Amino acid sequence: MVAIAPVNARPIPDEIARQIVLPEGHADEDRLFAAYQWLRENNPLGQVRVEGYDPVWLVTKHADIMEIERQPDIFSSGGGDQPGSHNPILQNQAGDEFTKSLTGGSLRILDTLTYLDPPEHTAVKDVAVEWFRPANLKKWEDIIRELAREAIGKFLHEGENNIDFVKEFALFYPLHVIMTLFGVPEEDEPRMMALSQEFFGTEDPEARRADVEALTPEAAAQQWSAAIRDFYAYFDVLVENRRKEPRDDLATIIALAKGEDGEFYPKEFAYGWFIAIATAGHDTTSSTLSGALEQLALHPDQLKRVQEDLSLVPHLVNEALRWASPVKQFTRQATQDYTLNGSEIRKGDRLMLLYQSANRDADIFDDPDSFRIDRRPNKHIAFGYGPHMCIGQHVAKLELKIMFEELLPRIRKVSLDGERKVVQTNFVGGLKKLPVSLELQ
Repeated sequence: MVAIAPVNARPIPDEIARQIVLPEGHADEDRLFAAYQWLRENNPLGQVRVEGYDPVWLVTKHADIMEIERQPDIFSSGGGDQPGSHNPILQNQAGDEFTKSLTGGSLRILDTLTYLDPPEHTAVKDVAVEWFRPANLKKWEDIIRELAREAIGKFLHEGENNIDFVKEFALFYPLHVIMTLFGVPEEDEPRMMALSQEFFGTEDPEARRADVEALTPEAAAQQWSAAIRDFYAYFDVLVENRRKEPRDDLATIIALAKGEDGEFYPKEFAYGWFIAIATAGHDTTSSTLSGALEQLALHPDQLKRVQEDLSLVPHLVNEALRWASPVKQFTRQATQDYTLNGSEIRKGDRLMLLYQSANRDADIFDDPDSFRIDRRPNKHIAFGYGPHMCIGQHVAKLELKIMFEELLPRIRKVSLDGERKVVQTNFVGGLKKLPVSLELQ
C-alpha cells in the first residue's frame, strides 16, 4: 500500500488511509474522527492506495465537497459518458468485479438516483420530487405525530426504561413511518427491517446473511446483491399491485410513472426508488435519533433547555444530523482534468466525499467537536449538496422533529447504561447499540 500526497501537503500515513477506507476502521469512532481531523489539518485533499481498493482521493473539507457536488458534469456519480463505469459506493476491487459479473460488466447494480447523472438523474428524480416537497408533506404531519405517539406507547412505559435505545426503539419508529407513507403493510415491516440491516451492514459480521460466504474479498458485494435480489422479489409484487389498484401513497406514484414515450418506466427504476426509500428512508433517521439521545444524555443542560422551549427542536434536529452524519461517503469520478484546492485531479480519478469530516470542519463550524443545539447557522451537509442532495431530507427532518416534540417533554431523566457500538461500515450507519436508562413521566 502506498499513500500519495499533492504538493505542499504531508504524506498520508498508511494507518490514516486504512482507518477511513476500510469498513473496520469505522467501528472505532474515536480513531476515525481523529483521522479525519489529521487529514483536514495536514492533507485535506490527498490520494491514497489501500490494498484491495482502487486509488481514491480523500475529500475532507466542506468547501471541496460542495465544489464537487455542484458540478455533476465534471464529477460523475455513475460514469459520465460511460454510464455504469463507476461505482458511487466505495467497494473493494473484488466487490466491483463480483458486481460486474452479475451485470454483464456494469457497476450500476441499481437503477436508482445514486447511480445516475443528469439528465437521466433529473428525469427519474422528477417522478416523485413533488411528493417530497414540504408543502405536500404537511398533510402527513398528523399521521406521523400519531405514529410517534404510538411508538412511545408501544416500546416505552412510564417510569424507568432500561433498554437498548437503538434496537428496542429507534429502529422501529422511522421504519413504521416511511412504510406507512410508502404503502407497505405493517405485517411486512419485519422483512423490510431485516433486508435494510443486511443492505447497509454488508461489512458488519453481526449483520451477515447465512447465504454469504464470509471472509472472502467479495463477501460484502455478495450480501449487497443478495439483499437487492430479495428486495426485487418483494417490490415486483408491489409494482404490479399498484398498477392494477392505485392508491393514495408513494408506491403508486412511483409504480405509475411514465417516461417521455408515454410508457411505464422499466420496473427496475421502480425497484430502485423503492429500495432507496426502504433503506435510506429509515436507517439514516434511526441513526440520527439515537445519536441525538446519546448527546442529550451526556448534556442534561441542553436536554433541559429544549424541554423548556420546544421551538428549539428544529435546531436540535439539525445539530443531530450534523453530529451523526449517517451517510459517511459517496464517491465521484472525474470526467476531465480539474484543479481542486490546488490539487490536480486527473480524468478517471475517483474521489471519496467524506461528509462526516466536512461536518466537523472548523472553517465552517465553531467548536465543531461539541454538540450544541444553539448552533446557528448550521450549514451541515448531512444530506449532501447539489443535484444529489437527498430528496427525502424534509421527511427525515419532519419525523425527527415530531418525535422529539412528543418524547422530550416526557423524559424525567436519561443516562447511558453500558457500552455503545456502531455499525462496521464505511458507507451508511451509526449506532447499533446504545444501552440507556430512560425515565419517563
